[in-house]
Amino acid sequence: MLAVWDHVENPLAYAIPFFFAFVGIEAALLRVAGDHETRTGYSAIDTRTSVSMGLGALVFATVAKLATMVLFVVMSTYAAPWHIPTGTWWSWVLLFVVVDLAWYCNHRFSHRVRIGWAAHQAHHSSEYFNLGTALRQKWNPWSEAIFWLPLPVLGFAPWTIYVAFAFNLIYQFFTHTETISRLPRPLEFVLNTPSHHRVHHGSDPEYLDRNYGGILIIWDRMFGTFQQEMHTPTYGLTKPVGTYNVLKLQYHEYGNIIRDVRTARGWRDKLGHIFGPPGWQPRRLAEQQTAAGELIGAMR
Repeated sequence: MLAVWDHVENPLAYAIPFFFAFVGIEAALLRVAGDHETRTGYSAIDTRTSVSMGLGALVFATVAKLATMVLFVVMSTYAAPWHIPTGTWWSWVLLFVVVDLAWYCNHRFSHRVRIGWAAHQAHHSSEYFNLGTALRQKWNPWSEAIFWLPLPVLGFAPWTIYVAFAFNLIYQFFTHTETISRLPRPLEFVLNTPSHHRVHHGSDPEYLDRNYGGILIIWDRMFGTFQQEMHTPTYGLTKPVGTYNVLKLQYHEYGNIIRDVRTARGWRDKLGHIFGPPGWQPRRLAEQQTAAGELIGAMR
């Protein structure tokens, strides 16, 4: 078991010192560039918050992996009709593609279902976009297990799933930067690049809920969620939290869900506040807001 766990943790564990090194390099380069009139660059308190959230995420991710590893081993042992070999190059290529597709599905779920967004929104809470922002991770990594569950049933060895996902996260770290404009067109067509991921972190209406890919952007092109970068995004949440309190950044949306569920009239509305998209409202409230907006417009 210790040998297996060593396989699971090594990629990210070895990458952490390099993450901090690259954050320092990028911050120094941007400071030399001297662009202080935009959100380009670093804020000390914002970066400290991101680092704190990243370190906390390591703890919660370790606990989640311990729990899900047991479940995945059981599924692999008793539910998989075959077992894909781990010693061939093609099995790893296939696994990386399947894990990336699972990431796309989980990422899209995390943006389009409010209970998933409640966990994921912490990563989008920074109004800066840099390699430090990549460390601003959620403390509630429960949804990944749901989307990975088919993988051991398909025959992938459980420990290999975590290794592939670790490399997926390492790749995504480098997409959180404004220091790279565009890569050559063939790469931009296939891969998730800094340009594509800047769009994903934008709160502009034309950028919302776009570019969910991890390593590959082809899923977004295939499923209609791709958006080209047209201008520098406005980073952060559409409704900023306005705090650097880590606990509030991580859990405030869960509190909002509880409040909305308590005040909802019936079970349909209660479930809508949990499983509807972020910003979902009961029809009567949506109609009232529309009517109020039309009235205000007519008065003007």
